[in-house]
Formats: sequence, structure tokens, C-alpha cells
Amino acid sequence: MDEDDFADDGQLGRDAILPGISEGEIVVIRSTRRKKNISAYRAGGRIVVSIPARMSKADERAMVPEMVAKIRAQEAAITMSESALATRIDELLLQLAPEITIRPAMVGWRAMRERWGSCTSVDRTIRISDRLKGAPATALDYVLFHEAIHLEISDHGERFKAILARFPQAEVASAYLDGYEAAETALAMPNELKKLLNK
Repeated sequence: MDEDDFADDGQLGRDAILPGISEGEIVVIRSTRRKKNISAYRAGGRIVVSIPARMSKADERAMVPEMVAKIRAQEAAITMSESALATRIDELLLQLAPEITIRPAMVGWRAMRERWGSCTSVDRTIRISDRLKGAPATALDYVLFHEAIHLEISDHGERFKAILARFPQAEVASAYLDGYEAAETALAMPNELKKLLNK
């Protein structure tokens, strides 16, 4: 996100509540630096739509849902289905941890802001954060593998760490996930606080 995507007061625009969209899912930013163009992108699980400050409310109501639809269409085109996630887990376990024979009963995307994934071994359910939709395959595979190990090993002890260490690009995947979280934190930070931290 560019500096011009912040309103003059340094705050992100108010969340737009549109039909069919849950509250807080969409953030609309009115930018004085934008003259004509509109942009939309995913940030921190929300869809951010940046519009010119002078755009009328009527145009905003017409354009924002169109931009949201475009983002969702792009994500749908590159997002793995839940059955594909389960298949990928099976492939990863067969390749990297064949001793783990338990497979998930259900794998699904979920809105999660605090975690990349979670596993409930009792019912063999794995949930993957929707923030990983469109992420590099290495990062998604790393989270899938991590959660799949939890089907058999519930803690993060030595055995868990030894199996997870088999993932060939763990450092690259971890760097992506850490960078994403750092960017997400920076985007959520008020402009005044950013100025203080940069002094």
C-alpha cells in the first residue's frame, strides 16, 4: 500500500458495510492523491479498496462491490479447493513423513487472524487461514504439513520438530509468513505511531 492510500488524517477509511459482505471485511480508503483510478487488494484478511477522495457516495456504492467481486474472482481462480488441500496433505505426508498414517477427515479454509492453521486431532479437522489463499505454494505447503503432523503429534516437542524439519524449504516459507505478518501489522498501525517508530 502506498502512502497515498491513507486519508489526510492518517487513518484508514471507515469500513464499508455492503450487502452480502460481513462487517469489517471491506475497508474503503478515500485518498486525496488519487484522481481517477481505483485499486483493490487483499490486506490482513480484508479487501482494501482505495478510491479518489472526491468520488461521490453513489459512485462509491456502485464501484466498491465491482472491485470486491474482481478480487474474489481472482482469488477463486488461484485458490485450492478443500478437496485439493486434503490431497496435498496426503502427498506431503507420503513424501516427507510416511510414518504418519492418520489423514484429515476434513480440511477447509477459515477466517483466522491469529494463526495460519489449526488442527483438532479428535475429529481430524484441519483449518487453514484464508490469508494463505494465493500465497506461494511453499508457504501453503509448510502450513499444511505443520498441521498434518498435529494429526498424530499434538505438541511442538522434539519429535514434532524433527518431522517438520524435513520440509525442504522451511526457511523460505517461514520468512514469507513472518514478512506477511509484519506487513499486516504495519498496515494496521496508525500513521502517528508509524512516525514515532521511524524517528
